[in-house]
Amino acid sequence: MTDVTRRSPRRQGQGNHEHLFRELFAHYPDALIVADGAGLIVLANPSAETMLGYDAGELIGLSIEALVPNSVRPRHAALRASFGRDPRPRPMGIQTDLVARRKDGSETRIEIALSPMSDNGEPLVVAAIRDISSYPRALQALQRARYSERLAHLGRVAVDVRDAEPLIDEVPVAAAEALEADNAVVYLLESSRLELRVASATGALPGEGKDDRVVNRRDSSIGFVLAAGHSIVVADYATETRFVVPDTYRAAGWTSALAVPISDFGRTIGVLVVRSRKARRFGADELRFAESLANLLASALQRAQSEEALNHAQRLESVGQLTGGIAHDFNNLLTVIQGNLQVLEELPAITADAFAGQLVDAAARASRRGAELTSKLLAFSRRQVLQPTAVDIGALVRSLADMLRRTLDQHVRIVVEVADDCPAALADPVQLEAALLNIAINARDAMPEGGVLRFAANAVDELPVEVAAELGGARAPASGFVAVTISDSGTGMSDEVRERAFEPFFTTKTAGRGTGLGLATVHGFVKQSRGAIRLKSAPGGGTTVELYIPRVSEAPVRASDEAGTVDRLPRGLRVLLVEDDLEVCAVVRRFFEGFGAVVTTAQNGEHALIVLGLTSRFDLLVTDIALGSGMRGTDLAEQVQRHLPEIKVLLMSGYSIELLDADRTSPPAWELLKKPFSRDELAQAALRVLGP
Repeated sequence: MTDVTRRSPRRQGQGNHEHLFRELFAHYPDALIVADGAGLIVLANPSAETMLGYDAGELIGLSIEALVPNSVRPRHAALRASFGRDPRPRPMGIQTDLVARRKDGSETRIEIALSPMSDNGEPLVVAAIRDISSYPRALQALQRARYSERLAHLGRVAVDVRDAEPLIDEVPVAAAEALEADNAVVYLLESSRLELRVASATGALPGEGKDDRVVNRRDSSIGFVLAAGHSIVVADYATETRFVVPDTYRAAGWTSALAVPISDFGRTIGVLVVRSRKARRFGADELRFAESLANLLASALQRAQSEEALNHAQRLESVGQLTGGIAHDFNNLLTVIQGNLQVLEELPAITADAFAGQLVDAAARASRRGAELTSKLLAFSRRQVLQPTAVDIGALVRSLADMLRRTLDQHVRIVVEVADDCPAALADPVQLEAALLNIAINARDAMPEGGVLRFAANAVDELPVEVAAELGGARAPASGFVAVTISDSGTGMSDEVRERAFEPFFTTKTAGRGTGLGLATVHGFVKQSRGAIRLKSAPGGGTTVELYIPRVSEAPVRASDEAGTVDRLPRGLRVLLVEDDLEVCAVVRRFFEGFGAVVTTAQNGEHALIVLGLTSRFDLLVTDIALGSGMRGTDLAEQVQRHLPEIKVLLMSGYSIELLDADRTSPPAWELLKKPFSRDELAQAALRVLGP
């Protein structure tokens, strides 16, 4: 039988337990604090005193709130009361990112575990506290959590606001707070790429506040990032050798920094810089956070720019549609005015009265100016029909240069160099002059302090290889080209600007001073003229634009050759005239009857088909393209040609976009005549469509 009075080894050592527990409490590596129900500290181990900066015994009797930062004391008191109502073990890891206040007022990050206990019925709480401020992995996790939270907040801002400015203002604040830095700045490149604007900043030095300008220098940290196109980390400005460190940085106490580019579709448009007074403050995580901020900001800027470009394009399209419609109606009015003036000037009463003749001539000149104004409106709205003809490049360039000498700044010297044997070019003279003027204005803006603007022209048999690619596989004219070169001695363009110079809506000019359509329109005109264009430029080296316009293959028709066109029209020409504007119809009918033609009129396509059903004995169908709400003139012409192919077709319109569409879709045998037109222009068009 076992002797139950015999003490087991475990019970034999029980008298030493109290000493063991005291030793464990004293040497435990985590801080241990015991507090009573009122929150007063009754026990604290040496680890707690060391971690919190107290001398031996100083913690005893203190309120536990003395170890809590002032900002969270009210909340902590509520949490302590809640634990008192429901005392149960709460291990470490349930709460994260807690902070304890040391005796000297500094703070340290901690994790804490709580366990309830009692001493002779008195409730106590044991707090096991672990200092995690020196735990790299835990600290890194906390930092990453803060970075993610910041990015999520800024992402919501970017989605909620349509304007990028609120986000631009928040980025430096978010960077400085999250990275615990002393200074953060968003720099955005100006259109000239010679300066950067401080878009937003926190903790900035004088001269680098919001909207201040900073020179883009390659030997500065900002210029270095712009040139390199990638992020950099500065461990210590004192040992930095990649660029010059301003004395103001050292005077401000800045020691370390990081700088990341802000990119727009691979093109650097700005820099985000964060600086700290602590050496080696920034590592890989901080760099990734700053790059995420820069990418978020770049996306917001891209969206704002895209929306502005879209709105601009929509406004331009609306203006173009409105302009085209007005031009159509105005051209009909001008057709009536010019036509009646031409009839008037031949009346015996007018030819016999010199004063009346002067009045008619003045009215005719005014109507022609009205037609020119309409043409310019159509060119602005990009609804102009090109009318290529033989252009004397030398005369055109010299005339333009004379005009520019009177209008440009006197500090701009204009030089003209046209080869003696320079041939005529095949182009629309109005649009070619407008293109040269566009380039000249850009050159003037690139020479604010003055310089040399040079025009040159000469014949070219073969295009340079890189220019030939502009033709896009189209066959070059056998006659060759006329090369028109416009160069300036201005500021020039960077590679990035030069590559985008022909993009619609891209401009380096300040807001309100450019639409970004100038060079894009020039490029479109040259391509439409079956030519090519090349742009050469470098920063500080000026800009050269080369236009290659097809050379005229035959001698231009002289005015004397056109004389007698009316007389060559066959007498008794049978014309079916379809025009819904009665006054225009009357003018055109009067013109044809003056040619000796027999004219039958119809107000719309349906009426014209009825007339054709009664008799098909017509030589020429002359129809406006827009015929009210019924059948269009092009549809009428197709039906007539299908059943009566011997009838020739002459289309007319005051709406240029209709002529553009008809030019793309109509058979080559159809002739297109733009309103307003003179009697001779009508006769020439009729003669061309009738043939020899």
